[in-house]
Amino acid sequence: MNPSVRPVFFVVGTLIVVLSTAMIVPFLLDFSDGRSQSARAFLAASFIGIFGGGTLALSARGEQGALSTRAGFLLTAGSWAVLALWAAVPLRFAGVGLDWTDAIFESMSGLTTTGATVITGLDSQPRGLLMWRAILQWIGGIGIIVTAMAVWPLLGVGGMQLFRLESSDTSEKILPRAAQIAAAIAALYFGLTVACALSYSAVGLSTFDAIAHAMTTIATGGYSTRDASIGAFLDQGGDLVALVFMLASALPFVAYLVALRGRPSVLWNDPQVRGFAMVVVTATAVLTVLLMLTQVHGNESAWRFAAVNTVSVITGTGFATADFNAWGPIAQASMFALMFAGGCAGSTTCSVKIFRYQIALLAIRRHLVSLVHPNAIAPMRYGKQIVSQQTVYSVLGFLFAFILIFVVSAIVLNALGLDTVTALSGAATTLANVGPGLGPIIGPAGTFQPLPDAAKWVMTANMLIGRLEVITVLIFLTPRFWRG
Repeated sequence: MNPSVRPVFFVVGTLIVVLSTAMIVPFLLDFSDGRSQSARAFLAASFIGIFGGGTLALSARGEQGALSTRAGFLLTAGSWAVLALWAAVPLRFAGVGLDWTDAIFESMSGLTTTGATVITGLDSQPRGLLMWRAILQWIGGIGIIVTAMAVWPLLGVGGMQLFRLESSDTSEKILPRAAQIAAAIAALYFGLTVACALSYSAVGLSTFDAIAHAMTTIATGGYSTRDASIGAFLDQGGDLVALVFMLASALPFVAYLVALRGRPSVLWNDPQVRGFAMVVVTATAVLTVLLMLTQVHGNESAWRFAAVNTVSVITGTGFATADFNAWGPIAQASMFALMFAGGCAGSTTCSVKIFRYQIALLAIRRHLVSLVHPNAIAPMRYGKQIVSQQTVYSVLGFLFAFILIFVVSAIVLNALGLDTVTALSGAATTLANVGPGLGPIIGPAGTFQPLPDAAKWVMTANMLIGRLEVITVLIFLTPRFWRG
């Protein structure tokens, strides 16, 4: 085996083993509940995956070459695609009526923490299947943080080079440091999940519901065990617990590590944190006033419905406590726009992310200044960092590619028979990994199940492209990438 691709096969094989081992949990749940078909599906997939993934990893052991840029892109895109395909196997054979299209859609939505679902009647589904959906989102959440901090900065994806873990770009120096930070982030991620589960339990959720919702809240994924989503626990205050931990999960996890080491001011001093806070406060205030004026909800609860659903959309969590399609056209337009916001880089959130808008605005400002003062030399700064021209090009390239894919996919979905609202919001919510869209079909009160298979495949591709920061997948699909 070529030493340059050994790391790719080794990591993919190891990840398949981890994913397959996690299938034992839903197997035990369904076995104890007497859901034999679902239990057998998880047990068989677990054994096959552990054996197959283990064989692949062992075959790639030995001397490994340095991880090239090409191998980095291949590892990033390939591993997520392979894991989504393997995660769909038990869903397909669990006996809940999913064909391969629906099973892959559901697993991709879970692993990319999108939260769009094709499964109806969640309240009566096997507990193992519901827990598997939560596990997929939890694994996807930690995976995206580690990838964003350790891999994308090295590849220069979408301006992520701003968040390099060290000043050096050499793999010899960055990888050990990345491994240490990844371990610390994993411990923090687990701790937040435990705290969230205990908080849900404290307001009255059952142990099963508390654990499942904690995993999908911290991952900002939004899968629920109930058809009514987090709104099923409105009377108990479950939505407020979700609000707190959705906000916590939208902040950069590396900043948490620095704060825990005695520098708590680093969180507020981060320009993307301040920008994210401004977006959340402004959007919540506007929608609160709108709900009070329209009297859709009582004045006392207007802020609560506005805050939970707004934060859920901005962070891409996808939880819902109300059908915001009923809030009127202004609210619908606002929610649609907020799908393109996102949280902070290095968090579990999705979409464009705040820092890219900030860099783009800085670039526009510098361009305007250069028109007035052509000879002025003023380096562009983001926080304490000087932003290179390469980073600006990377951010603008990401924004252009993101908008282009959104437009093309919306046109394709419309051509496949979806109405304009469903096509536009479907393209947006899957590419931005948000979850619910707009309209009666895929809105907060609906599911993606009625859509034609072709539309589901378009949206499945969107979820992968969006979660992998767009550029990663596009480069992977470029013929020139495979030449030379």
